[in-house]
Amino acid sequence: MVKLRIALAQTNPTVGDLEGNCDSVVAYARQASDAGAHLVVFPEMVVTGYSVEDLALRDGFVSASTKATHNLADRLAAEGLGHLPVVVGFLNRREGPGPRFGQPSGAPQNSLAVLHRGRIRLVSAKHHLPNYGVFDEFRYFVPGDTLPVLRLHGVDVAFAICEDLWQDGGPVTAAADAGVGMLVTLNGSPYERHKDDVRLALCQRRAREIGAAIGYVNMTGGQDDLVFEGDSLVVDADGDLVSRAPQFEEALLVTDLSLPPAESPEEPARADGFRVVRYAVTDRPSPPPGTRSPVLTPRRDPMSDLGEVYTALVTGVRDHVRKNGFTSVLVSVSGGADSALTATIAADAVGAENVHALVMPARDSTAAALEDADALIKRQGLTNRVYPVNHLLDALESTIAAADEGGTRNLLAQARGALLMALSREEGHLVLATGDKSELATGLCTHHGDAVGAYAPLKDCWKTLVWELARWRNTEDARAGRTPPIPERSLGRNPVSGWGAPGSVPAQPEYGVLDGLLDAYIGTDQGIAAMTAAGFDPDLVRHVVRLVDRAEHKRRQYPPGPKITKRNLGRDRRLPITSRWLA
Repeated sequence: MVKLRIALAQTNPTVGDLEGNCDSVVAYARQASDAGAHLVVFPEMVVTGYSVEDLALRDGFVSASTKATHNLADRLAAEGLGHLPVVVGFLNRREGPGPRFGQPSGAPQNSLAVLHRGRIRLVSAKHHLPNYGVFDEFRYFVPGDTLPVLRLHGVDVAFAICEDLWQDGGPVTAAADAGVGMLVTLNGSPYERHKDDVRLALCQRRAREIGAAIGYVNMTGGQDDLVFEGDSLVVDADGDLVSRAPQFEEALLVTDLSLPPAESPEEPARADGFRVVRYAVTDRPSPPPGTRSPVLTPRRDPMSDLGEVYTALVTGVRDHVRKNGFTSVLVSVSGGADSALTATIAADAVGAENVHALVMPARDSTAAALEDADALIKRQGLTNRVYPVNHLLDALESTIAAADEGGTRNLLAQARGALLMALSREEGHLVLATGDKSELATGLCTHHGDAVGAYAPLKDCWKTLVWELARWRNTEDARAGRTPPIPERSLGRNPVSGWGAPGSVPAQPEYGVLDGLLDAYIGTDQGIAAMTAAGFDPDLVRHVVRLVDRAEHKRRQYPPGPKITKRNLGRDRRLPITSRWLA
């Protein structure tokens, strides 16, 4: 057996910031070199950031990516790191045949490169292109058909990219046929609740299938509505977990492994239909690590389920604000749970002093709600902004006759939304929408009102989850001996706007029932018959389905927010606005 020290660098790249992303690669490569690593591997598309979406179809962007990757190889050598093989993900272009009908123009490829001694030594492209959920990679890329194998101190290490590990066949089977000692995958795998357990089980199963160790390096940070939690890991050939990186932060995971040497210098040119491309760093066994212990990054105590979700939301807000050049946010604070949790997440993401809490009292505001809003602001040290809006509402009502209480309520929400956007334009804050998934699903949110914002932290959180997260956050501070950030009374307030007049529609259900029904319809595509058979009231089912279907146009105009479930109200779910289907 040969001892190798493998470094997995889970970094937080920014889409389009090629220079900054390459700076990060150099910095972590230096850390890996200082730690005595024999190899360092970075996430999928680390040079360009991920996901680049239609930027992949721009010839200039593809050219900039390939140029940056060549320059990165030069820079690593110039800075004394040329001895260390560095594997990065980047956007490349397929060589060979010209354009093909039905394939993306320019034949872009989601690729990896092995950089060593100032040059790109190996290039290979992702084979399995996911086209489900948030992924649409058939639109952007053409598949690869090679298996890259690096001979490192006599050990053969193969590489694949993200979906290649999840699908049967392809590079995984080719790696087994090639007899490699380790397979390392470069990943841009978005966060979903409970996905970390699925990911570990996948790596363990693949390791046993191919009889080789598996290294899994994932990016971290937020990109639009996606959040990446890192969670990089290494398992041995028996599937036993060797090491694991923390979640939701950048880290270098350095692990010592004993790997079998390559059996023969006679390498096959093909494996399971894939052309094997090879580069040898050295055939000589590595020198022993010496007395220096491996620089491991052991995973902290596992986060609780709610702690994991909350941290994902904070990560999404932090990076959306920071990566888009903002330093402060503006949040409408009403005294209710949604706005209280949104403001708390924002304070944890960007600092309480950078959260401008806008209280907009009107003639329907209760003293209790205003007291709770004030308590929230004082407990957390938010920047307090009070702007009464009665005069704005009066002006709107004098121009537009509100037919009923619901019309007045919408005008009030729109007056508040107009004030939020005016202050954002004048002062440069990023506005956070405070609506939750239950409201967005049913359309119980107001155009140009409570849907106003550039980012929506609770967009993928059912109302019941909002309460769970708020109570969890309060409990965490109470355990630490601090005053809980959210007033308890805010968590007991349960207003429902826009459900309908009593008697004209089914009675407003408890949110536990409503969210269960919504999750069945949206999360698993159950129809009316299936939901009724599951025990939901038939009249309530039909009413909720109508609300959801009629609100598709509202969801098209709603701001992005961090995805935390398997199916969010965004790229995961794409339905026509105009449709008469009801079943």
